[in-house]
This record gives sequence, C-alpha cells and structure tokens, in this order.
Amino acid sequence: MCAARKGLAERLVQAAGVLVDDLAPLRFGGEVACVYNPLVYARAGHVAYLQRFADTPKRVLFLGMNPGPFGMTQTGVPFGEVAIVRDWMGISTAVGQPDPAHPQRPVEGFACQRSEVSGRRLWGLFAERFGAPENFFADHLVVNYCPLVWMAASGRNLTPDKLPGNEMAAVDRACQAHLVEVLRVLEPEFLIGVGAYAEGKLAAAAVQVAEGDFVLGRILHPSPASPAANRGWAEVATRQLVEQGVWPG
Repeated sequence: MCAARKGLAERLVQAAGVLVDDLAPLRFGGEVACVYNPLVYARAGHVAYLQRFADTPKRVLFLGMNPGPFGMTQTGVPFGEVAIVRDWMGISTAVGQPDPAHPQRPVEGFACQRSEVSGRRLWGLFAERFGAPENFFADHLVVNYCPLVWMAASGRNLTPDKLPGNEMAAVDRACQAHLVEVLRVLEPEFLIGVGAYAEGKLAAAAVQVAEGDFVLGRILHPSPASPAANRGWAEVATRQLVEQGVWPG
C-alpha cells in the first residue's frame, strides 16, 4: 500500500468524532422523547469495525439510513446484528449506556438476544456470497448516513424521514459533511443506497466531491416492514446489484 493510502481507517475514526461533536448540541421536540448515539456509548465497536475493515479504498460503498434497535444501537456497527458482528466479523467489544436511556429501549450490547432482521438479511447475503469477511471488505464497506436513534415516549422508533424538516436541517448538514468526507477518504466507484432515502443522500453528497466519478444506485431495503423485502430479499438485492454492474452475474 502506498503512503498516500495509509491511515484511511484513522481518518474515518476522526471524521466520526467530528460528526459526534456536530450532533451533540442538537435538541429535538415533537414526538421525540429520547435520542441515542451509538458512536458515543458503543464507540469501541464502531472503531473496531473501521480499523479492521476500512483501511483501504473501496470499490463499493453501501449506505444505510440510521441504526436499528437491535443492530447498530447495540453494537456500534452499521446494520450490526449481534450474531453477525460477533461470529462473522469477529468483533465483540464493551458497550456502555446512552444517557439518558429509555426504559423501553434497553442497550444490552453483545448480550442482546434480539435479532436485527435488516442486518441479518444484509450481512447474511454478503457472508453467503463472499465467505470470509475479508473477501467482502476488500472492495466493499457499509456505513450509515446518520448515527442517531430517535424514539417516542412509548419507545417507538422514529426514522429521520418522519422528523420535522426544520429539526432535520442541522442533522443533515452534519451528516452530509461526514458523508462527503467518507467519499473522499474511500474513493468508491459505486455508491449504493440501501433504500431510496439513502440513495438520495448519496446523490447529494456526490455532487460535493469534485474529484469523484461515481456510479449511483440502490438496492431494496431489507426491512421486514417492507412487503417486497419479505419476498426473497436476497434474490432481489443480488439481481439489482448485478443489473447495475456492481457484481458479476
């Protein structure tokens, strides 16, 4: 690896720290009763993920929206379903507690027994196709657009697209700046949104990277809330990636 390529993971760790600082002062009203940021209390897992798998440029960057309750919220890894992160990626770190913590949304870290369906589907496809994680991460990386988890008083998850536009404006400024830095560090060829929301954020970031020459695309989001995703998601996503030239047929 040439000298110019060294330290990519450390640059991404630093960029994540800037994102944490930019988001920390923000406050939310309306339905929002509690906000978690796993880049703070589960930082060790996120740093381990970047250091192990993000220290080389990537041909393909997958972008998710924000953490799921039993994925990145627990592990600090994007779409980070506990069993996949621990058993396939080989990452198992100490996880702290959000402050404040919502009584209906406990953070149990790698002791969490619940499965994040979206993460199990996404990483399960990659593990099945590529085998060892090193084979996948040689050319691919998965990141999330926003690290924040919003929840109502009941504990119900509130996704970014459901929050008022005036409150999301500051979040978007911070997250877009972070995403632009990720593109500059990793120099991907393909930008693949996991769902339409993420694809839109990638499109907005790509125009800010003058030196970038990106191919923009997307795959169906693996959420169980999507009827289409519940009908053979892996086959649909694979077909989409092949049709877009990301993967060979």
